[in-house]
Formats: sequence, C-alpha cells, structure tokens
Amino acid sequence: MLQDLDYGRLDNQYHKETPNDNDIVVCVQGKGMLVHRESNDELSLPTWGQVKEWCKDWNHWHADEMQYIFTMQGDRYFLWMGEAGDLADTYYAYEPAMSLRQRTSKNICFAMMTAWHLYNWYRVNRYCGNCATPTVHDEKERMMRCPNCGNLIFPRIAPAAIIGLINGDKLMLSTYANRNFKRYGLLAGFIEIGETAEEAVEREVLEEVGLKVKNVRYYKSQPWGIAGNLSVGYFCDLDGDDVVHLDEDELASAEWFSRDELPAEDDGISLTREMIRIFREGKEPK
Repeated sequence: MLQDLDYGRLDNQYHKETPNDNDIVVCVQGKGMLVHRESNDELSLPTWGQVKEWCKDWNHWHADEMQYIFTMQGDRYFLWMGEAGDLADTYYAYEPAMSLRQRTSKNICFAMMTAWHLYNWYRVNRYCGNCATPTVHDEKERMMRCPNCGNLIFPRIAPAAIIGLINGDKLMLSTYANRNFKRYGLLAGFIEIGETAEEAVEREVLEEVGLKVKNVRYYKSQPWGIAGNLSVGYFCDLDGDDVVHLDEDELASAEWFSRDELPAEDDGISLTREMIRIFREGKEPK
C-alpha cells in the first residue's frame, strides 16, 4: 500500500527547523501541488534553493508559510504555503492534489499526500476557534497553541471504514454518485462520533445498500492524507437477503462480483485496491 515505503516509514516527529538550499519543499497553492513530471511519469519535487529563485520577496516570508513536516530517506521535507512566483521557465507545474494517487512514484506520492493533509490543517487553524486569536506553533510538537486562552490544536485525523462485503464467493463493489471519480471501489464511510469502527461497518452497509452483515473482522489500516483520513479496512459477511437497496444519493451502483470477475486491480497505492486483490486471491481473513 501507499505507506509501505521501499525503505520503511518516514520520520514524522516534529522539529522546529528552517530549510537549507538542498532541502525538499512541497509547494501548495489552492488545490494544486508543485511537481515535475518525468517522461516515465515519475514525480520530483523542488528544493528550497529552487523555490527561493522563483518566489517574490522570499526573504520577507512569514513563519507560518514554511513548516518542517518530516524526514524521508535522509531528506528533510518542508511545506511552503507562500507564493511560488513565475514558473514559466521551469519544468514544474501545479497539479490537482487528487491526481497524485495515479502516479508511479509511491514514496513521493505518500510524502505529498501527507504534506497535503498537514497543509489543510495549518490553513484552517491560523486562528483559535475558541477566542479568534492568531495561533502560534508549539516549540516542541506538532500543535498550534492559542497564546490568549491556551487552546491546544492538534492535527485532525478522520477515521473511515473501508468495507469488503462478502457473499459466499462474491465481493460487493460500488461506484460513487455525483463525483468525478468513477472507478469501482469498496463500500466506505466515516466513523461517526460515539460508535466503534465495527458499528460503522454495519451502519454504512445498511445505509448504502440496505443489507445486514455479520462476522466483521479487521484487516489493515492506512493513512490517507489526500482526504485527511485514517482508513480502517474490514471484511464482513452478508447476513440474510442479498437484494441491494441502493442509496442513490451516495452511490451510482453496487454489484456482486465473483473472484475471477473483479473489474479492479491492485494499484499498489490504496487499501481498497489491496483488499480487492486479497479477496481475488482467497486470502481475506476468515
């Protein structure tokens, strides 16, 4: 999956750091992230030395526009939220953050998705939600602090259940309604306040396709920074009637597919696609 890096996990412990010219910078503006696409569709990111050349008045940037985010394979990564300047004579361009999962550079893809998660958290927490005072970054950990009322704001992670619903030798795949993403996937939904992940599995299946489940069992979890999620994967078995009653506000389709008919391949990126492959191979937890 996406977080299974070639060389192990990234070091995401926060440190108060300033970038050197050779440090890697993830630049974000609006819904785009700055990348260079190689001919083989590999991704590369600019260094701080390059970004300084492009930026307008970079030496006047504010502290909240640059944050250290993590170290990966010995390289330090920083998040830049200022103006990147004129890129006309460079190979770099802003691409939609949602397109990153289609790339072949899994390590860089994971780094950028994690950076995107942090970018959105920093962006919406510049002011205290309790008293509206501008927040400041904590010196020792990744946390925004209100200097007026003492409110402490930690990164927000939204848990979501990914559901492999099994009916004998068949797996249910669905497509979303009213979204640009049209590929087949598993049933899924956010875990609501006051419920367990297993209860969320039962509720989401009942709400989206009108079916009951049993034997809910955990498979694996995955950080999914592009949506600010922690995806938690479960398999479960159909309990009773298999006639689908589709929630058309959420889904465009929901169908049963046998192991040899599944129209989705493992992309090496998402928990959903790995779970589909595991079912195809008959290796799902019983």
